[in-house]
Amino acid sequence: MSQTLTLLRLQQTDSRMDAIRSRLETIRLTLENDRNLVRARAQAEATEAGLKSAEKALRAAEAEVEGQRIKIEQSENSLYSGKVRNPKELQDLQNEVASLKRYLVTLEDRQLEAMLKHEEADENHQASLAHLSQVRSQVATQSASLTAENDSLAVENDRLVSERQAIASALDTRTLTLYEDLRSARRGRAVAEVSDGACEACGTNLTPAQQQAAKSGSQISYCSTCGRILYAS
Repeated sequence: MSQTLTLLRLQQTDSRMDAIRSRLETIRLTLENDRNLVRARAQAEATEAGLKSAEKALRAAEAEVEGQRIKIEQSENSLYSGKVRNPKELQDLQNEVASLKRYLVTLEDRQLEAMLKHEEADENHQASLAHLSQVRSQVATQSASLTAENDSLAVENDRLVSERQAIASALDTRTLTLYEDLRSARRGRAVAEVSDGACEACGTNLTPAQQQAAKSGSQISYCSTCGRILYAS
């Protein structure tokens, strides 16, 4: 096998391994940082906090109403016990009971408002939990698919690593170093095929002599524009 063909095979193997590594990284980030799941979880946490706040406000409103009713009951017991006989004191007690009952109406209105807000907060929380469950199910399905793809790519990558070692072993150290340096300098692509009389990587038209040199298996030729190793079948 000619040097340039060996280098082309090495380039093809490396390009596939680069693509696999890039995809594996994408899969890893997707599995670890699913945006929809993060948003759904944050929404559920926010509505839970809102529900707890509404529950606290409702309990406070209920306690105020209960406390006011106790005050009314105590005042009415004093009013109707027969122990108070002074007309002015009786009038004061009647006024106090009336005032307490009027304020009870206000407190009951607040309690009703708190109940409505609690119901709304509960509905919002239940809706966010349902959405979170749905997103988790979708992510689980996606994760299973991505995990399977990840495992398949990992197996392929291991196979390519072995293939690369076998291909590289057919090259001398100087040529392999030249290839690695070019790959590093040319964004991962050191070898370009000749296609329709031009360098496939940069599109530069090649002279007949350059094309013929690229077909030679005994020497390495380079594109005069991008500097990549040329291969022609």
